[in-house]
Amino acid sequence: MDIEQKQAELINYFVKKVSVQVGSALGSVILEATSHPFLFAFSEILAVPTVAELEGTEHSVYLEVLRLFAHGTWSDYKSNIGRLLQLLPDQILKLKQLTVLTLAEANKVLPYEQLMLELDITNVRELEDFIISECIYAGIVRGKLDQMRRCFEVQFAAGRDLRPGQLGCMIQKLSNWLGTSDDLLISIQEKIKWADTMSKLDKKHLKEVEDRVEEVKKSISIKADIDFRGVEEIYSEPGGVMDYEEDRIQPKRRRNPVV
Repeated sequence: MDIEQKQAELINYFVKKVSVQVGSALGSVILEATSHPFLFAFSEILAVPTVAELEGTEHSVYLEVLRLFAHGTWSDYKSNIGRLLQLLPDQILKLKQLTVLTLAEANKVLPYEQLMLELDITNVRELEDFIISECIYAGIVRGKLDQMRRCFEVQFAAGRDLRPGQLGCMIQKLSNWLGTSDDLLISIQEKIKWADTMSKLDKKHLKEVEDRVEEVKKSISIKADIDFRGVEEIYSEPGGVMDYEEDRIQPKRRRNPVV
């Protein structure tokens, strides 16, 4: 089962579960969802009415935790640790995994120094073990660890939930991309049209050359035929060139000596 299918099944499971819970029971489901090793998307759970109703209640801290896992990072948690619940070990691991995904959204080459700072990891060996064991093996990223350059080259990263206001920005980027694609398509079509025109001109020129060659061949053939017939007529005319054998057997006239 691939990660997308697994995500879809888990989201559907937790959406149904939070839909029938309230209060502290709902908080327990949120803690379970944010600790689950294979769940990395939470916007659908946030959108469930029973979850939204936690706002302003004594259980609103669970709503804040869910928002943190939907959009936040490990640095965000440390900055707001005073008003958030203390995270469980599985939640800490999950939030650090999500932090890597957030960093990979902005850059495809992540320096070791940046990763260690954002993840509170103190040495390269620990960082590389985390990237390999907790991110690559989990299927949320693919890439190459470059020990010489001390960076992680990202080839693929799973997407996170859209942050508030991010949808409009994404739509604008997609619109710009669509406009660029349309311009590129027009340019390609023009080049294809130009290539077709040049191909037709080349074919026309080739046909003209072939026709000219045929004309020259015919002209040479006609001239050769005329020359051959002229020679034939010279040999066949009366009084023309005498046959050698006829000249050999014809008696020679004897001239009278001059007195």
